Amino acid sequence: MGGIEESEPPRKRVKVPPGGSDSLSSNSSLTEPREPYSMAASPSQQGDKVAIGSKGIIKRPEFVKIITKALYSLGYSKSGALLQEESGIHLHSPVVDLFMKQVNEGKWDESVDTLYRIGLSEDIVKSASFMILEQKFLELLKMEKLNEALDTLRNKIVPLSINVGRVHELAACIISPPLSAVHGPSSLDAAGSKSRSAILEKLQKLFPAALMIPEKRLEQLVEQALDVQRDACAYHNTLDSELSLYTDHHCGTNRIPSQTLQVLEAHSDEVWFLQFSHNGKYLASSSKDRSAIIWEVKDNEVRLKHKLTGHQREVSFVSWSPDDRQLLTCGVEENIRRWDVSSGECRHVYEKAGVGLISCGWLPGGQGVFSGLADKSICLWDLDGRELECWKGQRTLKISDLAITNDGKRIITMCRENAILLLDREAKCERVIRENQMITSFSLSKDNKFLLVNLLNQEIHLWHLGGDPEVVSRYRGHKRTRFVIRSCFGGLEQAFISSGSEDSKVYVWHRDSPDPLFALPGHSGAVNCVSWNPTDPHMLASGSDDYTIRIWGLDRVNLKNRDDDDENNHQNGINHHSNSNSNSNGV
Repeated sequence: MGGIEESEPPRKRVKVPPGGSDSLSSNSSLTEPREPYSMAASPSQQGDKVAIGSKGIIKRPEFVKIITKALYSLGYSKSGALLQEESGIHLHSPVVDLFMKQVNEGKWDESVDTLYRIGLSEDIVKSASFMILEQKFLELLKMEKLNEALDTLRNKIVPLSINVGRVHELAACIISPPLSAVHGPSSLDAAGSKSRSAILEKLQKLFPAALMIPEKRLEQLVEQALDVQRDACAYHNTLDSELSLYTDHHCGTNRIPSQTLQVLEAHSDEVWFLQFSHNGKYLASSSKDRSAIIWEVKDNEVRLKHKLTGHQREVSFVSWSPDDRQLLTCGVEENIRRWDVSSGECRHVYEKAGVGLISCGWLPGGQGVFSGLADKSICLWDLDGRELECWKGQRTLKISDLAITNDGKRIITMCRENAILLLDREAKCERVIRENQMITSFSLSKDNKFLLVNLLNQEIHLWHLGGDPEVVSRYRGHKRTRFVIRSCFGGLEQAFISSGSEDSKVYVWHRDSPDPLFALPGHSGAVNCVSWNPTDPHMLASGSDDYTIRIWGLDRVNLKNRDDDDENNHQNGINHHSNSNSNSNGV
């Protein structure tokens, strides 16, 4: 590989410039407290057991009630009742239990009367009464008792003087009963036990939590605790399905792919581009050997599926269709080919007379393709090759990445050596973001909010594209002196950055830190490209001048003892793949 002066643009190897109601007792005595009811024993009775936990901030009565509520929610009614009996702490006061029983049984007038005995504010009583009487009104309509329904509306609901708009809707139901079916979850079709349960759920949100514990409160507290642990995890890269309640969560750097699991050797020349499919089931690679390869990811192993030949020039780009059923490949200043992933057959060739194509991508929905051209224009075609749009002028460079946002509204491309063009297709306007150094490549984040930009000065800049675009992070440590080196987002929620490097290593950063977490050795030539599996945060691929692709995974040895201090001890187990048959060699 020949070198060039630092002032020259980077180039390819081709030298192209760049319920708690179950526990009710029918003979329970009723009280009429003014404040929320609690049957918990007083501090003098409980002593130091009123507050529990190592910090003494958890109130024992609240804790027991939440557990009781969880037991009922999970269907363990007997256990819930037993806990109330053994602890002496009841989930609800007798008057609240009576109220819930009356609602479940459809005793609407009695339940409204009971509301006034619970000790609620006037506003809550009015709102709760409206919900209850509305349900009564709709059930009367359902039973075609129009006079009783009208009486409820006139003499019970209207005097509350709230929700006037809804009152008018209810009045319309009497004139045209079938129309009532469109008026929310309390409609006629929903009348009955299910709608009564729904009313209780709505009332529960209206009442103070001390009176009626919110549904699934224990689950919410546990989820909040897990969220806090996850947010505090500096190197979080673990799927939610792997989180456990048994221990506090913490990811060390051993949850980042840093171990070579496979070496793929099917290319006969430098590997220039890699990209995992959106579903993570495939990996596509392109090479100076004028071929592209579709690899299949199965049982955590990567196997050759199809070798795609037909290009007359080196293959510089690949791009997956939104449904991952098709793949685009682009030859250097040549044409774009569309391949069927299942069969490996070429379905169409896109080209423009007298002008070479230099990049490729898909329109959202997979209904068309777009490309940067050697004459610095950008063109869009439908799947049959009919040209849809073309932007002439300084829109791209001869070596240029190209991206389109998920909604199809903006095309992103390098328009000058130190500038990136944001082309708004709908508004027919353009915006340019500028760097002080020459740009060699870029990568758009999955949410379209960030752009990762590789620069000539061996820095990678993270741009936030919302509002006024700005650089929010800078990453250093990798080596780039002559060629195009690519980087990518990856890991869980794309919290990490990876990049190739001319020192034959793969670099990995956390998005919040400028210094690399890893510089992974293994390749024997410049690492040109990397790709992180979008569905498996523990799988990373890298392509190199040494003709190979490395598949990186977790360091299982260090993962067992979770010793973050051992992150430099990488002993690689390597699987060599030169064809579709897997030959495993431990090294």
